[in-house]
Order: sequence, then structure tokens, then C-alpha cells
Amino acid sequence: MRLAERMSRIRTEGAFEVLSRARALEAQGRNIIHLEIGEPDFRTPANIVEAGQRALAEGWTRYGPTQGLPELRQAIADSLWRTHGLDYGIEHVCITPGAKPILFFVLLALLEPGDEVIYPDPGFPIYASMIDFLGGAGVPVPLVEERGFSFDLNVFRRKLSTQTKLVILNSPQNPTGGVIPADDVRAMAALLRSRDVMVLSDEIYSRIWFDEPPLSIGTLPGMRENTVILDGFSKTYAMTGWRLGYGVMPPWLADAVNTLMVNSNSCTASFTQRAGIEALCGAQDAVTNMVAEFRRRRDQFCAALNEIPGIRCTLPQGAFYAFPNITGTGWKSKPLADALLEKAGVAALSGTAFGTFGEGYLRFSTANSLEHLLEAVRRIRAFLASEPPPA
Repeated sequence: MRLAERMSRIRTEGAFEVLSRARALEAQGRNIIHLEIGEPDFRTPANIVEAGQRALAEGWTRYGPTQGLPELRQAIADSLWRTHGLDYGIEHVCITPGAKPILFFVLLALLEPGDEVIYPDPGFPIYASMIDFLGGAGVPVPLVEERGFSFDLNVFRRKLSTQTKLVILNSPQNPTGGVIPADDVRAMAALLRSRDVMVLSDEIYSRIWFDEPPLSIGTLPGMRENTVILDGFSKTYAMTGWRLGYGVMPPWLADAVNTLMVNSNSCTASFTQRAGIEALCGAQDAVTNMVAEFRRRRDQFCAALNEIPGIRCTLPQGAFYAFPNITGTGWKSKPLADALLEKAGVAALSGTAFGTFGEGYLRFSTANSLEHLLEAVRRIRAFLASEPPPA
């Protein structure tokens, strides 16, 4: 037997591959600084853990509604009213085990073979993987360092066609930490609102920003019914292992997502959803403190990277990543990322793990202590000073 042909079009995620290699080196006794995985290094806030424990004790361990508990869906709708000024009902909200299923289900529900999907490059690698897997035609639009890693709007305009079915936006963005300027979001909405095009707005880092707050395209006139908002609890509330995400979308699309959900996962674990209600409705001090710490790390880590000859690092405006330009070192991205892991004990990702236009960059996660981040900079500086780039 052979695997189906479509399996040749699906890819893995580079962060987990590098994490596996790094752990193998640690098993050999090597000291590795982990800057590869996009996972907050903070504990889930105590009030959320207690809510999850209480839910287990109360028996929230049985099947729940496929679309999600009504109480959590209402809490999400209320949260979007507070943060976005959007008046959604619970019929717009779909709960899934993590946010990735929303990406997968929405694309699965919308795309016919050959439909074009515009997405950011460098960008979250699962975008391109799912588009290819489903037979869509991916249309990568480069993010421009000089524009804070936003789109060149002229390129975006040229890439739109009669075959465009979906546009994926991500702000704050993985891997660059860029936040799309509000004027750019408005310009894209002006180009899209008269077209028969859906927008998937990946807002998984929506609470982790440092200067200009991200503007959701779904809040702009004429865009609400054409926008899917993807979000979840993993990043904001340090709940990666809880597997709790959601999408907010027009009811006709929610019905399709629910059908896919019942055919794959049945439902999302009820006790994690009860914890999600506490996350949204309870004290937010832990989130505020986490974002403040990410800002402190960003400031010092990026300043230290900019002191290394051959490296320049644009100050990221959100998320918990740094995406320095390493072209001045003479190294290509993948060889340098591999060498830093093997020889310097610093686990980072090549920019090319996020698309063709990621060449010339590395991605570092700042989800590690400031002490380890600055030690990583010391190791990188020492490695580059002693190891010339390959011929």
C-alpha cells in the first residue's frame, strides 16, 4: 500500500523538528538554549488551573456540544464586544481543540482545487501546508522589513485576481513580530470589500503587543461578514497544552466547520472550556505582567543582537519573537541555524522555515529568561567571530 498522493503535499512544522534535534543533543549532555519553540515559558495562571481542576471535580468530563459550551461561546462574544466593538452571537463562535483546526476546517470548507489564497511570506508554515494539501493555489506576498514586516500594498493589489478566494492576515505576526499598521489594514479592506473574498484574520497574538494595538480587519465597514477571526488561549494565557482555540465567523460557515468538527474531534474537552471561561472572565493581571516581561526581553535582546557585527534586528511590535536580518554575516539562514544549534548550543529557526522570503533571517523566540537570551547572544557573537561562513 502507498499513502495517498495528497500526503506528499503536507508538511511539518520546523519548530517541532528543531526542538526534537535540540532535545537529542541535550540527551547527549549538551547545554542548549531553547529559542526555537513558540510557547510562553510562564505557568498557566493559578485561577485558570483552579477552574480546570474544579471542572474535573464537578464532572465536566463527558461529551459536550460540538460547537462548544454555550457559556464559553458567550464569553468569547462578550470579549469581542469589549476588544473589537463587534456584536456577535454565540452562533458565530466555534470552539476547537487548539486554533489550528479553525485554519484547517475553514480552508477545507471554502477551497476548491485551484482557488487562490493570498498569505504572508515569511509566515506561519501551516498556512502554505494546508493550502497545498487541499489543492489550492498559494499566492505568497512578501513581508517587507523596511515597513515593519507589513505587506507592500502595491504587490498585494497586483496579487489579487478573479481566482482569489481567501486572504490570510496575521497581526501580530509569527515569525516577524510585526503588527500591520492600521492604515494598511484599512487599505486592504478597501481593496477587498467589493470582492467575493473571505479573510482569515489570525489573531492568536492579539493581546501581545507593545506599541500600536493591532487593528482587526473584521471591525471595518463591510468586512464583518467576510471575515473569520481565529484566536485561542495558548499564547495569551500560557495554555498551549490545554488545546483550546476558537473561530468567529458567519453562521453559514460555522455550520460547515461544525460538520467537520463532529466528523473529526466530536467536541472539545469540556473541562478545558470551563477553564477558558475563567481565563476570559477572571483577573487579567497575569496577562498584563507576561506582556510587560516580553517587552523587557524584547528591548534588551534586540539591542544586544544589534551589537553583533553583520546582524540587524528590527524591533518587533508584538508576539514574542525576534526576526533579525543576518545577511551581513555572509551566512545563509539554514546553515547558520544548523550551525548555531550544533556548535553554539542555541536552538533557533531558519527564516526559510517560514517561506522563501525568509531567506536572510533567523527567528528567535523570546519565551525564555532574559539571562538565557543574553547568554544566547554571547554564544552567537562568539560563534560568528570564530567561524567564517561556508564558501
